[in-house]
Amino acid sequence: MRPFLYRRAGTPGDAIAAASGGSAAQYLAGGTTLLDLMKLDVMQPEALIDINDIGRGGAHIERRQGGLYLSAWTRMSEAMDHPDIRRDYPVVAQSLDLAASPQIRNMATLGGNVLQRTRCSYFRDPSWTACNKRNPGSGCAALDGVNRKHAVLGTSNQCIATYPGDFAQALIALDAAVEIAGDRGSRVIPFAELHREPGDTPQIETTLMPGELIVGYMLPAAPWTRRSLYLKVRDRESYEFALASAAVALDLSNGVVNEARVALGGVATRPWRSREAEAALTGQSLDEAAARKAADAAFAGARTRDGNAYKTELGKRTLVRALMQASAMSI
Repeated sequence: MRPFLYRRAGTPGDAIAAASGGSAAQYLAGGTTLLDLMKLDVMQPEALIDINDIGRGGAHIERRQGGLYLSAWTRMSEAMDHPDIRRDYPVVAQSLDLAASPQIRNMATLGGNVLQRTRCSYFRDPSWTACNKRNPGSGCAALDGVNRKHAVLGTSNQCIATYPGDFAQALIALDAAVEIAGDRGSRVIPFAELHREPGDTPQIETTLMPGELIVGYMLPAAPWTRRSLYLKVRDRESYEFALASAAVALDLSNGVVNEARVALGGVATRPWRSREAEAALTGQSLDEAAARKAADAAFAGARTRDGNAYKTELGKRTLVRALMQASAMSI
């Protein structure tokens, strides 16, 4: 690990000022991803701005007009066990419960969780020079290399690295909003606008401006939030990233879909909302045939490589299972 400057911030303003001072700074909360990447020499910040003191005291989760507010300083385990989330937003609780280990869930914050970097082996091993995400313009070793776990949706000729998170799939499926603070003030954007597809600049992963800080998330109150779930398929049952996952939320009347929300994980370069699947479901009686039609729509644009071609069918089957399980929920 390289030398770095360590600072502690007591307010968002202090943190933003410290991060905007011209050095290559990173915010430190749980540190469960950042410190790993620093040890691997993948990330080399000149300064770490410790923001943990900002989140001490006060309510991390609270009811507000229009829904439920989650502070970015909420620990994963705190949100996972919160009774309002487990009752009204089960997809959020399940996405957190199926992520990482208990030790990491006790440390990691919701703010840092959505910004975790890809698990692509070529990105995480600096001995591979060809990684456009780590070394822009160097190429992408995964294109013709070992790409079994790589993305089939949202890819480009510059990068096929998979976004690894679970919680973000729940947020994008629920139409959540994200509150951001920066040196120009605060702004609120749909969570769906936070992450970028790689395109020609895979090293730019979000729409955050330099020094901006995620402050919290707003989960809307809506008729489809209680009938929601997260299904995760992986190589082993615990402490593993998704090969394919689905976050779904449904508003049903007598088995007919009034509204549907569908997000896909483990198969895309960013948190992935499938509006094609949602359109295929709306107004339909939800049976296995309708679910399969929606799954076909969700993966119509998939681009596969030799190692990950299986993900298209796996992703479809995962979505069908998630939809059928959600339709059978008692709420």
